[in-house]
Amino acid sequence: MAKVEIDEGSGFCFGVVTAINKAEEELSKSGTLYCLGDIVHNSREVERLKAMGLITINHEEFNRLHNAKVLLRAHGEPPETYITARRNNIEIIDATCPVVLRLQKKIKQEYIQEDNNEDKQIVIYGKNGHAEVLGLVGQTTGKAIVIEKLEEAKSLDFSKSIRLYSQTTKSLDEFQKIVEYIKEHISSDVTFEYYDTICRQVANRIPNIRKFAASHDLVFFVSGKKSSNGKILFNECKKVNPNSHLIDSAEEIDNRLLIGTESIGICGATSTPKWLMEEISKAIKSRI
Repeated sequence: MAKVEIDEGSGFCFGVVTAINKAEEELSKSGTLYCLGDIVHNSREVERLKAMGLITINHEEFNRLHNAKVLLRAHGEPPETYITARRNNIEIIDATCPVVLRLQKKIKQEYIQEDNNEDKQIVIYGKNGHAEVLGLVGQTTGKAIVIEKLEEAKSLDFSKSIRLYSQTTKSLDEFQKIVEYIKEHISSDVTFEYYDTICRQVANRIPNIRKFAASHDLVFFVSGKKSSNGKILFNECKKVNPNSHLIDSAEEIDNRLLIGTESIGICGATSTPKWLMEEISKAIKSRI
């Protein structure tokens, strides 16, 4: 019989754990709580909390809401969200990850500094439209430039100073490549400062997940399709073990993959609940 192992290092990061704990605590008291956006990029966990009374709303619905309690998830929010909450008498339960919160403050301080006579670009390496990135750009009243990859760094104005930051869940390797490219091309008349703001709890998972994926014949990477962290980690699995498959439930497992396999690994993103990986492990064991 095949050996089935769950990666101990996979599962929620502390920011997500805190947000879910806050939601469960509030729901146990009141039975109803609004959440601005999916609390985590995993549909199964969202459904579990929905059954407990968590109501997910978008920004348009939030703007129309009055006299209610709203949870802000780990990704963080731009300043406008807090202004709307005060205006509409909304009580905020703030579960913004401390790492994200520190990054927001750094970017805001950079933006409002008195030396703004220097013509500088605030650049964020991150995914356009991602909740965390929207919160970061919001600290600059929308003026920060977002780049998703090295190729986009080439379109920056190298005759102007650059301050580079990163979304907390991005690739450290890619960030370092962008830093080197800017260093090589920026004018000597201006300044370049960069801040490695990538969360180490996330970054450290890459070497760990490579090792885990390489140690199994077959790997099931469990992640919601919306998770950008999930896409990064799954690609790392794929690099070391081409027999890696992205799934978000046991129903997506192709039983033909299990035939003749001796070692099966189950791992996941920072937005993947442990209970879901355990559920998938049980399903695999029952099929083999």
